[in-house]
Amino acid sequence: MELKEILAISGQPGLYKYVAQSARGVIVESLVDGKRSNAASASRMMSALSEISIFTEGADVPLAQVFTNIYAHTGGKEAISHKEPAEALKAYFAEVLPEYDRERVHVSDMKKVFSWYNILVKAGMTEFTLPDEE
Repeated sequence: MELKEILAISGQPGLYKYVAQSARGVIVESLVDGKRSNAASASRMMSALSEISIFTEGADVPLAQVFTNIYAHTGGKEAISHKEPAEALKAYFAEVLPEYDRERVHVSDMKKVFSWYNILVKAGMTEFTLPDEE
Protein backbone atom coordinates (compact mmCIF):
# COMPACT_ATOMS: atom_id res chain seq x y z
CA MET A 1 0.00 0.00 0.00
CA GLU A 2 1.40 3.38 -1.03
CA LEU A 3 0.33 6.90 -0.07
CA LYS A 4 -0.75 7.60 -3.65
CA GLU A 5 -3.45 4.91 -3.21
CA ILE A 6 -4.79 6.39 0.04
CA LEU A 7 -7.55 8.99 -0.27
CA ALA A 8 -9.08 11.53 2.07
CA ILE A 9 -12.67 12.21 1.02
CA SER A 10 -14.44 15.42 2.04
CA GLY A 11 -17.48 14.87 4.19
CA GLN A 12 -16.40 11.35 5.19
CA PRO A 13 -14.30 10.48 8.23
CA GLY A 14 -11.22 8.30 7.99
CA LEU A 15 -9.09 7.27 5.04
CA TYR A 16 -9.86 5.14 2.02
CA LYS A 17 -7.83 2.93 -0.28
CA TYR A 18 -8.46 3.36 -4.00
CA VAL A 19 -9.79 0.09 -5.43
CA ALA A 20 -11.04 0.84 -8.95
CA GLN A 21 -12.72 3.32 -11.25
CA SER A 22 -16.44 2.77 -11.87
CA ALA A 23 -19.00 4.33 -14.17
CA ARG A 24 -20.39 6.34 -11.26
CA GLY A 25 -17.15 7.39 -9.58
CA VAL A 26 -14.44 5.63 -7.65
CA ILE A 27 -14.68 2.45 -5.60
CA VAL A 28 -12.89 2.85 -2.29
CA GLU A 29 -12.27 0.66 0.74
CA SER A 30 -12.26 2.12 4.25
CA LEU A 31 -9.00 1.59 6.14
CA VAL A 32 -10.96 1.66 9.39
CA ASP A 33 -13.56 -1.06 8.80
CA GLY A 34 -12.70 -2.53 5.37
CA LYS A 35 -16.11 -1.72 3.86
CA ARG A 36 -16.19 -0.86 0.18
CA SER A 37 -18.28 1.96 -1.22
CA ASN A 38 -18.70 4.07 -4.32
CA ALA A 39 -17.44 7.61 -3.83
CA ALA A 40 -19.03 9.72 -6.54
CA SER A 41 -16.14 11.88 -7.73
CA ALA A 42 -18.36 14.76 -8.92
CA SER A 43 -20.02 15.26 -5.55
CA ARG A 44 -17.04 14.81 -3.24
CA MET A 45 -13.55 16.25 -3.13
CA MET A 46 -10.93 13.49 -2.97
CA SER A 47 -7.26 14.02 -2.23
CA ALA A 48 -4.47 11.46 -2.40
CA LEU A 49 -2.25 11.73 0.68
CA SER A 50 0.78 11.85 -1.62
CA GLU A 51 -0.49 15.22 -2.94
CA ILE A 52 -0.86 16.92 0.45
CA SER A 53 1.85 19.03 2.07
CA ILE A 54 2.22 21.09 5.24
CA PHE A 55 3.16 24.77 5.31
CA THR A 56 6.50 25.54 6.95
CA GLU A 57 8.63 28.65 7.38
CA GLY A 58 10.60 27.47 4.32
CA ALA A 59 9.45 25.15 1.56
CA ASP A 60 6.28 23.12 2.10
CA VAL A 61 6.90 19.64 3.51
CA PRO A 62 5.11 16.64 1.97
CA LEU A 63 2.71 14.85 4.31
CA ALA A 64 4.78 11.70 3.76
CA GLN A 65 7.75 13.40 5.44
CA VAL A 66 5.59 14.54 8.36
CA PHE A 67 4.36 10.96 8.79
CA THR A 68 7.97 9.73 8.66
CA ASN A 69 8.91 12.26 11.36
CA ILE A 70 6.01 11.11 13.56
CA TYR A 71 6.95 7.45 12.99
CA ALA A 72 10.53 8.16 14.09
CA HIS A 73 9.33 10.19 17.07
CA THR A 74 6.95 7.46 18.29
CA GLY A 75 9.15 4.50 17.43
CA GLY A 76 6.49 3.14 15.10
CA LYS A 77 3.67 3.40 17.59
CA GLU A 78 0.50 5.49 17.44
CA ALA A 79 0.84 9.23 17.92
CA ILE A 80 -1.10 11.52 20.24
CA SER A 81 -4.87 11.26 19.86
CA HIS A 82 -6.51 13.87 17.64
CA LYS A 83 -8.98 14.40 20.49
CA GLU A 84 -6.38 15.91 22.84
CA PRO A 85 -6.62 19.62 23.78
CA ALA A 86 -5.36 22.16 21.24
CA GLU A 87 -2.27 23.13 23.25
CA ALA A 88 -1.15 19.50 23.54
CA LEU A 89 -1.60 19.00 19.79
CA LYS A 90 0.40 22.15 19.01
CA ALA A 91 3.24 21.11 21.33
CA TYR A 92 3.39 17.59 19.87
CA PHE A 93 3.24 18.90 16.30
CA ALA A 94 6.13 21.27 17.08
CA GLU A 95 8.17 18.27 18.27
CA VAL A 96 7.72 16.38 14.98
CA LEU A 97 7.85 19.41 12.64
CA PRO A 98 9.50 22.34 14.47
CA GLU A 99 9.52 24.60 11.40
CA TYR A 100 5.77 24.41 10.70
CA ASP A 101 4.09 27.73 9.89
CA ARG A 102 2.20 28.66 13.03
CA GLU A 103 0.06 31.19 11.10
CA ARG A 104 -1.18 28.86 8.35
CA VAL A 105 -1.27 25.42 9.99
CA HIS A 106 -4.39 25.25 12.14
CA VAL A 107 -5.30 22.87 14.95
CA SER A 108 -7.86 21.25 12.62
CA ASP A 109 -4.99 20.41 10.23
CA MET A 110 -2.99 18.88 13.08
CA LYS A 111 -6.00 16.79 14.11
CA LYS A 112 -6.25 15.40 10.58
CA VAL A 113 -2.53 14.62 10.43
CA PHE A 114 -2.57 12.75 13.74
CA SER A 115 -5.84 10.97 12.99
CA TRP A 116 -4.63 9.89 9.53
CA TYR A 117 -1.24 8.79 10.86
CA ASN A 118 -2.90 6.64 13.55
CA ILE A 119 -5.25 5.07 10.98
CA LEU A 120 -2.29 4.21 8.73
CA VAL A 121 -0.25 2.71 11.58
CA LYS A 122 -3.25 0.59 12.68
CA ALA A 123 -3.58 -0.57 9.05
CA GLY A 124 0.03 -1.79 9.19
CA MET A 125 1.76 0.96 7.22
CA THR A 126 5.39 1.48 8.23
CA GLU A 127 6.85 3.42 5.30
CA PHE A 128 5.56 6.75 4.10
CA THR A 129 7.45 7.31 0.87
CA LEU A 130 6.30 9.29 -2.13
CA PRO A 131 6.36 7.76 -5.59
CA ASP A 132 9.40 8.81 -7.63
CA GLU A 133 8.64 11.64 -10.01
CA GLU A 134 9.12 10.59 -13.60
